Amino acid sequence: REVGTPDDADRAFVQDLLETMRAYHGIGLAANQVGITRRIAVVETDPEQAIVLIDPVVVGQEGKDKDEEGCLSIPDIYGHVQRPLKVTVAATDAEGRRRTITAEGLAARAILHEIDHLDGILFLDRLGPLKRRLLLRDWERSRKGKSGHIREAPSPEDAGRPVG
Repeated sequence: REVGTPDDADRAFVQDLLETMRAYHGIGLAANQVGITRRIAVVETDPEQAIVLIDPVVVGQEGKDKDEEGCLSIPDIYGHVQRPLKVTVAATDAEGRRRTITAEGLAARAILHEIDHLDGILFLDRLGPLKRRLLLRDWERSRKGKSGHIREAPSPEDAGRPVG
């Protein structure tokens, strides 16, 4: 669901998303990956500049690039996905300003990956059916513990707790 003008709770949530993403060594995270159905995502391919995407809309794209992607929602699975090399997105930042962001390379790929999440699309959905099936089979096998049960993934709350 769209956010509109972000409030203090939205700004706090953006910070939580950033902390969770960093705790899991990701470069992007969307709200629905942590169970929140709002059009909010964060991307950080440059440690000096996090990109906040509230109600993002792709307004332009150029070129083509095929490269490997992974996802915090399906850890340890990677696939080669074709995406535009350059993207322009209109989005609101955490302060409520509507901005136009142009990104290339990894930043463009990460932005589009997170917008896909907001649209209910996983990177696996961008692969061919055979490759997707093989990757999902491998993922299921990797998730099985010695007893044959799938291990639980850590919760977002655990990601914010200090270690040690």
